[in-house]
Amino acid sequence: MKITVVGAGNVGATAADCAARKDIVDEVVLIDIVEGLPQGKALDIQESAPIHLFDTRVVGTNDYADTAGSDITIITAGSPRKPGMSRDDLLSINAKIVRSVTKQVVAHSPDTILIIVSNPLDVMTYAAYATSGFPSERVMGMAGVLDTARYRAFIAMELGVSVRDIEALLMGGHGDTMVPLPRYTSVSGIPLPELMDQDRIDAIVERTKFGGGEIVKLMGTSAWYAPGAAAAEMAEAIVKDSGRVLPCAARVTGEYGLNDIFIGVPVKLGKGGIKEIIEVPLSADEQKLMANSAEHVTANLESLNKLDMAATN
Repeated sequence: MKITVVGAGNVGATAADCAARKDIVDEVVLIDIVEGLPQGKALDIQESAPIHLFDTRVVGTNDYADTAGSDITIITAGSPRKPGMSRDDLLSINAKIVRSVTKQVVAHSPDTILIIVSNPLDVMTYAAYATSGFPSERVMGMAGVLDTARYRAFIAMELGVSVRDIEALLMGGHGDTMVPLPRYTSVSGIPLPELMDQDRIDAIVERTKFGGGEIVKLMGTSAWYAPGAAAAEMAEAIVKDSGRVLPCAARVTGEYGLNDIFIGVPVKLGKGGIKEIIEVPLSADEQKLMANSAEHVTANLESLNKLDMAATN
């Protein structure tokens, strides 16, 4: 089997590295438009194989012909956030990149599964879906796995417990309107509200919502270790046909009262991509937060459509 990662920047290189270390496919291809960049990073990753003990071949290229026959394609290409920018500021810039990349990927790998990492995530996933012509179960966005990982990390830091024992669910759009669900969060089966005061839970929820922005402020660019690892975790679930339930940006068609947008929901991943969107009961307040998040995603999608119309006139 073969995984292609588009974009050899920090996120893409990390995704390729994590996927190679999992040793779940024969080949990982790292592609970028910058000559030498993917080749150098791929060689560096390959040279770590004797240390990490994986046999996956890692190839760097500037030619989409080398990606042919990919089972999974992780798209990280796009402009990263800089201080003062929101994910939404990247809308028009990254839409052009994601659409161009998707066309080239599909031309060489018509049966691939697309995992989108580029921001603003939910709208870029829709752009890739519309461009590819693929069924929606073969197109998904990475955000929920990353957001939940941040949420779990903050809980572990607060309680001094192992992240292995924390189960959590987070839904909604990738950004400030995401919907963490503390009542579906537990530590070794113990509900989070039994272990932490509500004010501390609220503080962790807020930190999770702005987790990406916190890193941008600290180092002047977007995160890459956690996003790259999150994309590789999704790919692993698909390759192994494990049936893992992970929060991903998926196209809803009536679930949670929403329709024809990509938004974070729990899904079952396996061979072929998304096997099922899982609906969990939401309280009236949680449903309201989910609807608000969907409105934000829809507004971004409408903004992109207006930009597209203006460009064609």
